[in-house]
Amino acid sequence: MLRETIGAMRDLPRLHEITSVFIRHGLGDIVRRIGVANVLERAGEMLHWGEGVESLKLEPAQRVRLALEELGPTFIKLGQVMATRVDLFPPRWIAEFEKLQSEVPPVPFQELLPELERALGRSPFEVFRDLEKKSKGAASVAQVHRARLADGSPVVLKIRRPGVRAKIDADLRILSHIAELIESEVPDARRYRPVEIAAQFARSLEREIDFTTEARNMQRFAKNFEGDPYIVVPKVHAEWTSETLLVQEHIEGIPGTDFAAVNAAGLDRKLLMARGAESILKMILIDGFFHADPHPGNVFYLPGNRIVMIDYGMVGRLSSLRRQQVVDLLAGLARMEEEPMLDVLLDWAGDAYVDEAKLVSDLNDLVFDYESVPLKDLRIGVLIRQFAAIVREHSIVLPSDLTLMFKALITLEGLGRQYDPDFRITEHLTPMLQRALRERYKPAEIVKRGRGAVADFFSVVTSVPRDLARLLREARRGKTRIDLDLKRLDSFGRQLDRQLDRTLDRTTMGILTASLVIGSSIVLTVSGGPTLFGIPVLPTIGLLGYILAFFNSLWIIYGIWRSGKE
Repeated sequence: MLRETIGAMRDLPRLHEITSVFIRHGLGDIVRRIGVANVLERAGEMLHWGEGVESLKLEPAQRVRLALEELGPTFIKLGQVMATRVDLFPPRWIAEFEKLQSEVPPVPFQELLPELERALGRSPFEVFRDLEKKSKGAASVAQVHRARLADGSPVVLKIRRPGVRAKIDADLRILSHIAELIESEVPDARRYRPVEIAAQFARSLEREIDFTTEARNMQRFAKNFEGDPYIVVPKVHAEWTSETLLVQEHIEGIPGTDFAAVNAAGLDRKLLMARGAESILKMILIDGFFHADPHPGNVFYLPGNRIVMIDYGMVGRLSSLRRQQVVDLLAGLARMEEEPMLDVLLDWAGDAYVDEAKLVSDLNDLVFDYESVPLKDLRIGVLIRQFAAIVREHSIVLPSDLTLMFKALITLEGLGRQYDPDFRITEHLTPMLQRALRERYKPAEIVKRGRGAVADFFSVVTSVPRDLARLLREARRGKTRIDLDLKRLDSFGRQLDRQLDRTLDRTTMGILTASLVIGSSIVLTVSGGPTLFGIPVLPTIGLLGYILAFFNSLWIIYGIWRSGKE
């Protein structure tokens, strides 16, 4: 089965390596259940099922993390993406995934030279001065070297490691097929959405290994913070930048991980965190374009309490509609109101079934737990994790752009508490939410949304004839499909039964009334006949029949009138 799915024997060696690592870390049951082992054994690759005894002593989350670390760059990146999915994985799994680091030994500079020459079209020593052959940092995808331009400006060269593209492409093919197999063969794993995670990961990694995308991200951030004296974005030298090479301005600052140097420089740690928080919140709520990984290693500080952010490979994007939903959701969280949160969650759930009454109850419990907590004691990270737990329980899958946002907020709060124990992101969140709401109701924004609504309306109106023509054409071809809601159909059936019973009752009463009228009329035409106490019997019976028929008619008329009211 897997041979047909993969369709290429060249991936079998790597597949064998992946399955062997999983087995060695006590995850062989997954390998068996998705049928990978049978294929590899038929291909002549023997698996050693007896290994992994030591790993079985560890928690499953730890075993998965160790397996991902051993499998190398692509799988480490996969774990880092899974660390953003607070809606799918519980906190203990997120904590393990966050431990994954992509630092690796640098490759010798001579191995990078062919990549540099292809990217520049000539020798890098003709373009740059003082090009340092010793790497200043190496990760799974690229490594960094310092140099100077011809005019002496210091720059940083981010160079993609040789052979990375081919290896990543092979791993992504295998991951895609394994994710499909896991989702189809392992029912317990379906709630983790392996196919969706694999697709999100592929998109993220494709953007990350293309340095032209990162260059565009940096230019957009620079434009968004143009005029802000406290947020610095390194300048990109686009003339030397390509898919495999990113050349950017080198800014010498104090690393965010060096707390002692920050103190020695006399920087105001509280002010740094306030400015950092406001910048991230502006990115999310105002710009809709944010740095998704603001951890200390990606932050530098400059004199004057200025902040430099680097590594723009992982960014988040929020559409205008999504940003409005985020504002409503965060406003609900900040004010501890469940209704805005409920509306947004139901929108995100889409057509999936959600027990709305249970969801309302869970949100009410969340609000009740926090409504009396002072703002200074409110921790947004804990609140988001509890909110994510509710989302997981109801199997609501957050849009992938939102998972990056939640991850950024949690990372930001963690960084803030390292610099300022009294840091509370909610103190900065409320003013930014108010600003976002003001932006939403600016006249220009209202006019823009109004134009969009009018355009949508006319689009619907003008499409009606075309849709009707398509419907008739499909009907003639016998392709018309009708979807029935059985629950509503059952309710309709019960109502129909009640109406049918009433109709039969009225029909019976109508027939009986008509019989009484006819019978009474016949009796009254008969002369003579018996008497009772001197009173003729037949005329009396005829009169009583008329009276009974009259009241029956009134009952039928009243029943018909009441049905019309209902």
